[in-house]
Formats: sequence, structure tokens, C-alpha cells
Amino acid sequence: MGQMIRNFRHFQAGPDPFGRTWQVDFLWLQTAISIRHSDSVDVKFLLSSGDMKVEKVIALRHPDLLELARQTGRPVTDPWCARLAALHLVRMITTGEDLEKTLITVMRDDLAQYNTMLEQIPAAS
Repeated sequence: MGQMIRNFRHFQAGPDPFGRTWQVDFLWLQTAISIRHSDSVDVKFLLSSGDMKVEKVIALRHPDLLELARQTGRPVTDPWCARLAALHLVRMITTGEDLEKTLITVMRDDLAQYNTMLEQIPAAS
């Protein structure tokens, strides 16, 4: 898990409930106000396993990010958002939760849990 957090741009996750391991590639991160009129940060990943390729967009609600940043004293940065999204994607893959969806919004409590995971690994800033 620590290696994935350090390199959120290219990592493996799994197995999923069907036994597949996925190669995950970060595609982009942008504010969703411009594309979906949503007050969130969208992080898009490409997942590949064998001949299968699927795209997933992990939406992080901006108010939740701001609140978490305020509580932790941490600035809202692109790498932080990408790592939070990557951790949610890993959870989705390993549990199968929301795996059928293309756009997934992360809940505030989950963001806090992922941030705690990030804080436990010194090299992930």
C-alpha cells in the first residue's frame, strides 16, 4: 500500500472479488465545476486487467476537502487529492464496492480515514 501511495500515477491493485489484479494509471485531476458543474475535485484513472480496460472518476467534494484540510492543518494539493482518490479506488477494487460505477463520490468519513492512512507513511506528502 505504501508504494501505491507514493506513486499514485501507476500502481497495481487487487485482487478484486473475481480474483483479478488491476494495473491502475492516473489520467488527470481537475475541478469538476468546469466539466460537471459540481463543487468537487475529479480524479480520473484507467484500470487494465488482461484485455479489460475501464475508466473510473473519483469525485472528492471540495467542501469536504476544505474541512479536512482545516482540521489537519494540511494544504489542499493535487498530489494529496490524487492519493486520497487512489486509496478509495484500491478499496473499491478489493471490496467490489461501487466497482460497476464510472463516477464515484467519496464520503467525508472515508476521506478522513484515507488521510489518516497517508499520515502514517512519512514519504507521502
